[in-house]
This record gives sequence, structure tokens and C-alpha cells, in this order.
Amino acid sequence: MKITSLDPARCLPLPDAGLGALETGRGNLPLESVEVSASISGLIAGVEMAQGFRNPFDVPLEATYVFPLPDRAAVTAFRMEADDRVIEGLLKERGQARADYEQALREGRRAAIAEEDRPDVFTIRVGNIVPGERVTVRLTLSQPLPYEDGAAIFRFPLVVAPRYIPGTPLDGPQAGDGVAPDTGAVPDASRISPPVLLPGFPNPVRLSLTVDVDPAGLDLRELASSLHLIRQEGDRLSLQPGERLDRDFILRLSFDASTSLQLDGEGTFALTVVPPPLEQARTPRDLVLLLDRSGSMGGWKMVAARRAAARIVDTLTDRDRFAVLAFDSVVEAAFDGLREATDRNRYRAVEHLSRMDARGGTEILEPLRQAVSLLGDSAHERVLVLVTDGQVGNEDQILEQTGGALSAMRVHTVGIDQAVNAGFLSRLAGLGAGRCELVESEDRLDAAMDRIHRRIGAPLVTDLSLKDLETEPGTVTHLGSIFPGVPLRVYGRYREGAAVTVRGLAAGATWEERVPATVEANPALRAVWARAHLRELEDRYAMGEHELEPQIVRTSLEYGVLCRFTAYVAVDSRQVAEGGPGHRVIQPVEMPRGWEMQAAAPVTMMAPQAAAFRVPAPGSPLTAGAADESPDFMARPAGGFGGSGPRAFAPPELEGGQAMRRRRTFARAPKAAPVTPARHSMDAIRPQLVAELERLKATRGVPDALYLADLGSRLAVLAAFLGGHPELAALARELEAADQPGTDLAALWARAIEVLTSLTSTGGAGDGGARGAFWKRT
Repeated sequence: MKITSLDPARCLPLPDAGLGALETGRGNLPLESVEVSASISGLIAGVEMAQGFRNPFDVPLEATYVFPLPDRAAVTAFRMEADDRVIEGLLKERGQARADYEQALREGRRAAIAEEDRPDVFTIRVGNIVPGERVTVRLTLSQPLPYEDGAAIFRFPLVVAPRYIPGTPLDGPQAGDGVAPDTGAVPDASRISPPVLLPGFPNPVRLSLTVDVDPAGLDLRELASSLHLIRQEGDRLSLQPGERLDRDFILRLSFDASTSLQLDGEGTFALTVVPPPLEQARTPRDLVLLLDRSGSMGGWKMVAARRAAARIVDTLTDRDRFAVLAFDSVVEAAFDGLREATDRNRYRAVEHLSRMDARGGTEILEPLRQAVSLLGDSAHERVLVLVTDGQVGNEDQILEQTGGALSAMRVHTVGIDQAVNAGFLSRLAGLGAGRCELVESEDRLDAAMDRIHRRIGAPLVTDLSLKDLETEPGTVTHLGSIFPGVPLRVYGRYREGAAVTVRGLAAGATWEERVPATVEANPALRAVWARAHLRELEDRYAMGEHELEPQIVRTSLEYGVLCRFTAYVAVDSRQVAEGGPGHRVIQPVEMPRGWEMQAAAPVTMMAPQAAAFRVPAPGSPLTAGAADESPDFMARPAGGFGGSGPRAFAPPELEGGQAMRRRRTFARAPKAAPVTPARHSMDAIRPQLVAELERLKATRGVPDALYLADLGSRLAVLAAFLGGHPELAALARELEAADQPGTDLAALWARAIEVLTSLTSTGGAGDGGARGAFWKRT
């Protein structure tokens, strides 16, 4: 091979260009600009976000952009602007919106669609952008500002950080265009994993962010931005030019909040209750501390996490018991079980924490299970504290498998990152009526630790209820508890009333406060309530209540607020191209500031198969899988333990029958422990059944008795996971007997193909007509 040397003088690097950066006269990426305009009034912010796209290619383009929004934000409007035309978006059921979008592209018309993939991760697609054309899409949203210790916080995320994707890759078409494959644990991983730009990539997206602040009668004392330099002109703040989309924007507004009840005059209320001057009750606690030591926690985050964890241990007294678990792909305990919080044991725990460094993948599910097991049915107050950046993709799987148990204890989360997964961490804390504390820099750590120190203890007021205000049943958001320094915020729908009385228990005695109402025509109140209500419904859906889908869709459409089951779509009536786009690009995103490329790499790749399990003791049999009752685990063929990637799932003819038999001698899935019947629909396991069906089809002509028997053991657990499924359970029993003498393997193989094909079809047998996964609907 002939290699031609290039003249170094003709190949000078571009200033600040990263390795592999390219440049053309017209640019090389479709997203040109992001403009955020926020208006803060009291404790609510209204925001308009504009994204500018340009087609630098010679054919019509479809551009995809995966981006974050505040997890509590209510998206209430969507608009596309192109060629002096303005097209207002319509909110529709997600499948219908996608069908309208795809039809418009086929007909050569411009179209744009906005979808929610997580409470704080969204995707916009803009199709049929003609060569050289610019298109702007605008989102309108409202968000409440959390208020703690005399300061409200306006947090606007600007980048989707790489997330750890556990599970087995699924066969078939992917749900999105991202870099991570869809898996059994994260069936929409390809929708939340955009490619990442190399450090120093030239010509970044132009970022403009302005905030107009109206104190709304409050005594505003100070404005402070913790991660960005800002300019202030009167009541308007703006970012310095040249900032990149690589970290959250965080603005603190210092003022004194007051107890209030706001009515919008159209049936929505917002209640704020400032913590009363009470002494904090102190009862014995059983506390489990989980420390994330995965690769994404490298650098200052690991230092901050160790300090935060040590400070939490220091809050304990001799009346408490505790355990400390550090996790990445494995779980390491400072000591066995719960120990008395003596000086000696606290010292041992802090010493153990001081040796932690970042490594491995973010396997959160297993340590959460172990924490739930440790806390058990303790008579003491049960407290779980999770210290992490939360960068995982299997949020729904975690909520489904641990949400019920976590709701019976107090859960506090400490998020450490400049681009933290705040949506997931606040969902966990909300389940356990605890607090979510976010730490964005070392400078903020000490102040955050002071708040954590006070709130890890018992809340001031518990068992809250409302009276004297007639509310619509099922519309009041979760009441939770009142913590020191943190006002209670409640939203809901009401029928009539001019005041509300908040009642609860403080130090074992009844506590009440009556709050008179003021009427204020603020349309944002309804949107903020609707988003909070939808988020609670979506969390219940993720935990297995799939019958809630019609109610979620109905609420979203009635109140005009985007959710995971709906989408905004804007379709131009004018034809601008012949057929669909000739080129498609998914916009790469910035690496979050403070992350290193080597730390980010593992979180966008499939986890090792043994990652979620406790490492067996030396000399013990390999029984790690017996404790895992998730359908994802049971979808793994024998021999999946310790594998690395899809190779562990090759059918017998790809690896040889003898290889399968050798693995079978030590890795055949044991009979699973009975699974408590739950309210799960076929949708919950359909991806696993599809994967099993495709692998089974690949064995055609060489049906293997041991493979079929192992398949039966896995299907048996899936049937139990559904709370009992006669057709699937019957097939499982037949397959488990495949290695008995005289079995007609060919006939059994054909029957398994027939049954699994029926069960994996949308609306198939035993499914009651259930629809496919909402992120894949067309």
C-alpha cells in the first residue's frame, strides 16, 4: 500500500479544534443556534426555547436533536418557522403524531415533531429542510422554581449527558438513531444516546440565554449564577457570548418566601407552606447509604461524593443503625448487614469511603434491591440515601422493580454533576417522600452538605392532609412531608373554597395552619399542575399500572401539556421536495464539562452480563442469577453470565453444540423463586419475547434439547412476572421437558415459534389488545 505524505504547512490545525474535527465552507452540522428566553415571576418561570437548523447539504435534510429540559417543565406550545411561514404545532397521541409527520415527509412537505423520552429528555425532528434553508422550531414551557433556605433556583439543563445502558441488545429495528442499542432493560436506549462531539470541536452551536426577573412583590436580595458568567442590565440577565452547551445553567434568587394559596379562577390552585418554627423530632433510624463509584463519577465528582457520603455518616448517633454500599458493576459493603452507628463503626465506614475511586458501570438496580432487603421491616425509621450523578437509561425498569418498596421508606438523593439527571433523582426522592439535593460544583458542596445534614433527619411535619378546600378527587399532587428550610408545594384542581387548612403530625401532636386564598389570573398554574399530575401518573405507569395510559393521554390532550404518550407535530401544507429527505443527521451533543472521554465511553456501551449481580464468594457455586427476578435477566440464555456483549447470546449453531453443553453444566438458569404477582401487561415483557423468538428462529434445522429446556425456564419466570399467564406457562412446561428421552424436538421447536409469534404480535393472544411500546408506535 502506498502512503502519500502531506505537507505539514498545508495541514495546519484549526484553533481549538479537536481530533477528527472537520470543516466545510457551509458547516457540517444542522443545529446552528439555541436561544433560551426566560421570564421569572415569583416562583414560576415562563420559557421560550428556539432551535435554529440549517441544511448545509445538497439534498433535503431531516435533522434530529436530543436535548434536555427541566424535569418539572410543562411544554404547552410548539411552532415551526420556515420560508416566512409559521406553522403552529398540534398536540396529538404519540402514534398519530408520528404517522402525520412521516406522511408529510413522504409527500415532500416540511414537518417537525417534538417528543418526550424522559421527564427531562426530549427529541425534536425537523424533516424536508431544503438545501441552504433555515428552519426555527420554538417550544413554550412553564416551570415551578424549587425554593430552599431562602433562595429559589432556576435550573435550565443544556446537555444530555451519556447514560449507562444495561441489558441485552434487542433484535429488530431500533427505536431511535442514537449510538446505544436498545436493550431489554432500556428498550428505547437508541432514543436517549446522541453521539458526543470530541473535545474542542470548532464552531459550536451559538447559545443565547436571557432571564428577565420580576420579584412580584418579593424582597429580592441577590442573584447569583454558579456555573456561568452573566451580565446584568436592569432586571435582565444574559450569558456571556461564546458559552457552550456543556453544563446546566443555574441561577439562585435570594428572597423570603411566604405561606400562600393561589387560585387561578379556573379551577387550579397552588399551595405554598413555609416550614413552621418547630423542633425537629429525633427518632432512631436505620439508614443505608449507596455511593455511586462508576466511571462517570471521575474527577471532582468522586471527591465530592466521598465527602458528601462521609458527612451523611457523621449525622448518625449511637441510637441509629446503618450500612454503606459502594457500587459500580459490583456492590461492595463496608461491613455485613446493619451495624450500630458507634464511633468505631462510623470511622470504619468513612475509612472505607476514602478508598473509593471511579470505575465500571452504573448498575443502580442491584444496590437498591440490597438496600431494600437490609431495611426490611425495621421498626425504626427507614432511610435510604443515594449519592450519584444518576446517569442511567433504565429509569423505568428501576421504578418498576423497586418503586413499591421505596415508597414505604424515606428516600433522599444527592445528585453530583454539572449536567445531572435531575429528573430521575427527583422521581426517586418523590416516591420516598424525601429530598433531592443537587450539587453542581465543589464551591457549592459545603452549603449543600449543611442542608443535607439537617434533612437526613426526620421531617418537621408528616401525615399531611388538606381540608376546607373542596378538591377534585385524584388531582392533588403528592403531599409528602415538611422538611426544615423547604416549603411545601402542592398543586391540584378545586371546585370551591376561599381557604385551606393544612393538617399534619409534628412530634406526635396534631399541627394545623389555615391559609386564606388569593385569586390571580395566572395561566401557568394550570400548566404546572397538569405536568406534575402527569408525572405522577407516568411514574405509576412505569411501576406497572399500564391501565393508566388512556387517562394519561386524555389529561395531556385536555390541558395541552406534552407527556411521553403524546407529541407535538407541525406540518406545512406546501410541498417543497420530491419524496422524503435525501439525508438524515442526528445532531451530536457536547461532552458535559468536567467529564473525560474515557469516563464517558463505558456508559454508552452495553454492560457486562454479570454487572448487576453480587460477586459470589470464592469457592461458592455460581448462583448469582437466582436472586434476580427481572424479566430482563430471565431473557438471557444459559451462559449469559460473565459474557461480554451479544456473543453470549449466540444460538448453538454459531458457537457449536458442545460449547452450549459446556456452559450448560454450570450456568443453566436455576428454578426461579416465586415472583409476587403484579399488575404487569404483556407490554412489559414483549421486548424479551421478541428477542427470544428471533434467537429461536436462528436455531432452525438444529433444535437443541438443552437450549429449548433453558428457554422454558426463562419463559416460566416471565409468566410468573405477569402474575400468571396460562399459554406462556404451558409452553414453558413443555420446553422444560425438552431434554427428556423421546421428545420430538422439531415439533416442539415449531410449537414454540407459533406461540411466541402470537404473543409478540400487537394485540396478540393473552394481551387483551394491548398496544405496542409507545416509543415505537407509528
